[in-house]
Amino acid sequence: MHLTDTRLRVRSVFISDLHLGTRGSQAERLLGFLQGTECETLYLVGDIFDGWRMRKSWYWHDSFDAVLRHVLGMARRGVKVIYIPGNHDEALRGWLGLEMAGIRLQAEAIHEAADGRRYLVIHGDEFDGVIRYAKFLAHLGDWAYEWALVLNRLFNVARRWCGYPYWSLSQWLKLQVKGAVKAIDNFEHALAGEAKRRGLDGVICGHIHHAEQREVDGVQYMNSGDWVESCSALVEHRDGRFALIDWIATERMSPAGRAPAEALA
Repeated sequence: MHLTDTRLRVRSVFISDLHLGTRGSQAERLLGFLQGTECETLYLVGDIFDGWRMRKSWYWHDSFDAVLRHVLGMARRGVKVIYIPGNHDEALRGWLGLEMAGIRLQAEAIHEAADGRRYLVIHGDEFDGVIRYAKFLAHLGDWAYEWALVLNRLFNVARRWCGYPYWSLSQWLKLQVKGAVKAIDNFEHALAGEAKRRGLDGVICGHIHHAEQREVDGVQYMNSGDWVESCSALVEHRDGRFALIDWIATERMSPAGRAPAEALA
C-alpha cells in the first residue's frame, strides 16, 4: 500500500502570536501544521513567547518544547528562519541582529515574493496606540483577554462533550464589541499606510489576533492571525500567491489533522 504524501509545499510561511507559556496557546495544533508543511523560509512574526504572562506565573507544556524542537530542526535542515519579536516577547528586542541556532532576530524584514512584489514584515504593536501610549491599558486588556480565553476553553470542553468541533467564542465576543472592530480597522489602515509610505506592495503582520488578507488603501494587507483563537497561518505559494490557512477547518477535513495540499491552496 502506498501512502499519499499530503504535505503542503510552499515558498514561505508566516506565523505569529503563538503565546507559548500560556494555557491558551494551541501548540499541539501548530505542531500539526508545521509537521505537515514544507517551506524555504519561516517567519516568526512576534509574540512567540508570552513574557508578560510568564513573569506573573510560570506555565510550560510539553507541546511547547515540541514546537521549539521542530522549528530548530527546520533551521538545521536549511530553512531560513527569521524571528521578529513582538510586544509580549519584547525582551528579545535587545538581541536584534544576532543569529542563534540558525534563527535570526530582526526588528522587521522586507520579504520579496516570487513574483517580485515586496512586503514589510512586522509584528505591528508599534502601530497600536494603546501599546505605545497607554501600556497600563494594554496590560488591563491582556488580563480581560486572558479571562475570555478561560471562558473559551470551558465553552469548547462543553462543545467536545456534546460532539461539536472547536469554535472560538473569545474571537466572536471580541468582534461583537464596536470599539474592537474600529481598533482593528484603524490598525489595518496604519500598517497599510506605512507600507505605502515606504513604496512597498504590502504588509504582513500579526499582533491583533485577527487573520485577514485584503487590499487596504491600495496596498495588500495580510495578517497571519494567531495560535490562541483562530489557529491560522499565512503562506506564500511558489508563484508568489498568498493564502491564509485555517487549521481548524483543515482538521475537520481529515481525522489526522492533515489535508491534501491542493485543498489548502
